Parts: sequence; structure tokens; C-alpha cells
Amino acid sequence: MCRWIAYSGEPIFMDELILAPSNSLIEQSLNCREGALATNGDGFGVGWYGQHDQPGLYHEILPAWNDANLKHLSRQIKTSLFFAHVRASTGTATMRTNCHPFSHGRWLFMHNGQIGGYAACRRHIEGMLEDNIYDHRSGTTDSELIFLLMIQNGLDDDPAIAISETIKQISNINDSTETNQPFKLTICLSDGKRLFACRHSSAGTAPSLYWRQNENCIMVTSEPLDDNIDTWNSVNPDSLLIVDGSSRVAPLFPDHPLHHIWANPTRIVLEELQI
Repeated sequence: MCRWIAYSGEPIFMDELILAPSNSLIEQSLNCREGALATNGDGFGVGWYGQHDQPGLYHEILPAWNDANLKHLSRQIKTSLFFAHVRASTGTATMRTNCHPFSHGRWLFMHNGQIGGYAACRRHIEGMLEDNIYDHRSGTTDSELIFLLMIQNGLDDDPAIAISETIKQISNINDSTETNQPFKLTICLSDGKRLFACRHSSAGTAPSLYWRQNENCIMVTSEPLDDNIDTWNSVNPDSLLIVDGSSRVAPLFPDHPLHHIWANPTRIVLEELQI
């Protein structure tokens, strides 16, 4: 699987999270602590928002630890919102069009996890996409399919519904193919102003996901960037982190009869975040 970080807040240089921390994204690409694989060397990418509505992107198939361009770019690009991702392929080719983050219009998207039995599910999911959405398909990953289906499901209109409905649809396909392999994910999306992240698994333990809020920023990560574990909040399974002027955690499936157990509302956090 993969490792990723998202940042929103006061403008910083990207290397402050990609390179500087003791458990930086570069360190995680070599020796992650909570991933399924120790190394994540099947390409990487960064996406950031600057002077335009649509984000900038940089993708490369080299391992992140071995790309001098990433080090130079991250030391020069200062931004208030960015994504960074290191990839561990679950079976699809290592090529730039399969590297995260993915973009569509003003949206950025990145993913860790997999659709269990993807080979059996892929044609069914692709068949759900309308032609005008499928035309934007440039790679071969399950991650890109998840993103495109969210766009079709109304990401612009109501991101929370688009996210939950997409997960339900893919889960139904996954169940119908009887692959007996779970659908697992953590995802993060942004339109340049808001940020959404969630964690889910149809069976077993969901991939790890954490967030930390400081006075002027919020960081969302696959695993803590340092050893100050008590300062990081774990996102509960089937919960949705929303940052849109305030930060809060809500149930991913609010209409499900068991959401009060999954989301553990006693730990829902409502804090004002000025960014």
C-alpha cells in the first residue's frame, strides 16, 4: 500500500513535512512504521495550490528517496495547502499516470489501500462511469477509479455524500464478485479551500490515518510525522474528517444503523480552525 500527507494552514515550504520531520514522508518511503509494506518505492507525487484555482502536480516513477528534483522543488514551493504521496503498488504498473495525487478541475485526490479482487471488480466499476467522466481516465489504478466515481456522484455538490455513496457502490461490487478480499482505504480530497479525509475497511483493520491540529494549521497523515504520539489523533474507522473553516469528525455513513458504534461520537472533535 502507500503513505501520504496532507497539509492546510499558514503557508509553509513543502520540505518542512516531506523532508524535515524524524518520520518524514521520505523516511516513510524507506521504512514506514504502520503500513503493510516497509518500503513505498513505486513512484511518488505532490500536488499543491498556488495562484490558480487548479492545483499544480509533479509525478515521478523513481522512489521518492532517490529523486533530487523532489528535494529541490519541495524546498522552493511555499503553499498553504498541499498533498504528497509515496506509492507501493498493489499490482498496477509503475508509471506517472498511476502516481498520486490525481486531479480533476480544482480537486486533488490521493488514496492508500486497495479494492480487494480489483481484477474482477475493475470492469464493473469502469462500466458505471459515464462517458464524459471515463474520458478522464488516464491510468490503470483502482485509486483513479474511486476518484472518478466520486466526481460522478456529485463531489462538487456534496463531498460527504459523494464519498460515502462511492464507497457503498464499490463495496457492493466487491461483494458481488465474491473475491473474499476486503475493500480498504484511506483517502484525502481537497478543492483548494476545503479538505476531506476518511478511513474504511469492509473487513479487518482499516489502514492507519492520523491528524494533528496546531494553532494555524492541520496535518493529516498515514502515520505520525514524529515520536510525539500523544499529539496525534487517530481517525476512527468509518469516520470523515472535514476541514472547511472549522475542523470536525463526522460519521462516514450517518444513515447506517450502526454508525453510533463505528464513529464513536464521544470522540468527535469540534474545534475552530482559522486558516
